[in-house]
Amino acid sequence: MKTITKLLMLTGAISLPPGAWAQEGEPIKIGVLHSLSGTMAISETTLKDTVLMMVEQQNAKGGVLGRPLEAVVVDPASDWPLFAEKARELLTVSEVDAIFGCWTSVSRKSVLPVIEELNGLLFYPVQYEGEESSKNVIYTGAAPNQQAIPAVEYMTEELGVEKWALLGTDYVYPRTTNNILESYLKDQGVAAGDIFVNYTPFGHSDWSKIVSDVVALGADGKKVGVVSTINGDANVGFYKELAAAGISADDIPVMAFSVGEEELSGLDTGNLVGHLAAWNYFQTAETDENAAFIEEWHKSTGDESRVTNDPMEATMLGFNLWVQAVEKAGSTETDAVLDAIVGLEVPNLTGSTATVLPNHHLTKPVLIGEIRDDGQFDIVSETDPVPGDAWTDFLPESAVLDADWPGKECGMFNTKTGSCVQVQSNY
Repeated sequence: MKTITKLLMLTGAISLPPGAWAQEGEPIKIGVLHSLSGTMAISETTLKDTVLMMVEQQNAKGGVLGRPLEAVVVDPASDWPLFAEKARELLTVSEVDAIFGCWTSVSRKSVLPVIEELNGLLFYPVQYEGEESSKNVIYTGAAPNQQAIPAVEYMTEELGVEKWALLGTDYVYPRTTNNILESYLKDQGVAAGDIFVNYTPFGHSDWSKIVSDVVALGADGKKVGVVSTINGDANVGFYKELAAAGISADDIPVMAFSVGEEELSGLDTGNLVGHLAAWNYFQTAETDENAAFIEEWHKSTGDESRVTNDPMEATMLGFNLWVQAVEKAGSTETDAVLDAIVGLEVPNLTGSTATVLPNHHLTKPVLIGEIRDDGQFDIVSETDPVPGDAWTDFLPESAVLDADWPGKECGMFNTKTGSCVQVQSNY
């Protein structure tokens, strides 16, 4: 039995008949809640593969608490309400101890009531708009102060941008991020007339009018920059239209928050060279940790061409933090893990460490990358790790809020009234 168990632990998550693990302990189940079909599959399938790689590696080390890990994979199919149904299924039918999943904020918002009702635990690995702190979520992607604000600061200080086009896909993440950025820019003295905001639906393809409006911003000779929260394949048409209009990265630089290595993989990047992206990780980071991660990824997938990206690193950080918290707590029970996880540190892939903060966000470095013709990024700026801020300082109603789960058991503590607000923001 020990020989069989050891072999199975090395091969990753395998389902066995009830009682088959009896002598070595039942498997610990974790849920993988990522779209494997539909419009988001191109991005989310990679994160499913990342979790399976981490499970395989952990099982090769002996599992967790001496028990093997088993990944329960479901497909919410890029259908936002289905995310909630699949989360409930994972917690009540499969009885998983933690869920790794979601990409878009609308999918996370769909899952949130279920996770909180059933006292589940979600590790969310993608940059997002902030304005949220749930006891039941560990946010391993960037908050706005770890991506959006530093990116705009870079464009102002290094590129001399004076006028701004905030272009986004029409859903909660771009709208809230742009609300924050518009408030921040005005606070910095940028006139309202020097800020152009536009939203387009998923899959938008006709960019001629919008690009013309962006170009027209610079008619007075002031430097124009684009901050892009455009998601998915709409980016292809946008960059092509810029090129067709004869606009280079030197003329009007684009700073993207949702374009990374995965999105550039396999595309003709000729129209994108020199434009920028802001993340907390790029595959081109030169560290031993990153080299080892890339090597393991290629070994796991059997494909040397598979790229790595920021949400993959955030997934890895969340997984390693969960393992560390479970081992510290001696339990996989949600409250015990949450009591153990705040303050824990794990190495990131850029040479520093990620620390879990009382607001359930992480410390993360901010990196600015310039797109190369091979679809990778030259890192042109990197900060020390920045503490994630759940509630932005640039919206008045949020500036007075803090989140402190171990101290105040509160995700929305009003520092002026000294009370905990019970209703989450609807941004």
